Amino acid sequence: MQIQKFDHVNIRTSRLDELIEWYTQVLGLKVGFRPPFSFPGAWLYLGDTAYVHLVGRDGADPVGSEVELKLEHFAFRATGAKAFEETLIERGEKYRKSEIEATNTVAINVWDPDGNHIHVDFFRDE
Repeated sequence: MQIQKFDHVNIRTSRLDELIEWYTQVLGLKVGFRPPFSFPGAWLYLGDTAYVHLVGRDGADPVGSEVELKLEHFAFRATGAKAFEETLIERGEKYRKSEIEATNTVAINVWDPDGNHIHVDFFRDE
């Protein structure tokens, strides 16, 4: 087997509508086709690919449960760092910006309404 590309991340949430709004308004993803599963959710697209799958659920998983999320973060590569940072400031979003010289990257770290850590990477010289 050889992995060819990243496909998607799946996020459980008890705040489905709020996360849909955040991912579309902050990250610019679009709601698109999702199979008719027996549970609520949304697939959020960048172009023709659904990179973020949201699964709606009632209540939160108890801390320490076997289904508690262990992922530290996921990341996107993007362009338009200045406009993205302006959007975050405009919305009052918490974020942290760091420059990584060794990879010529500016990473803007954000957290969705459920506290999931996402960083959006930009080339420093864009």
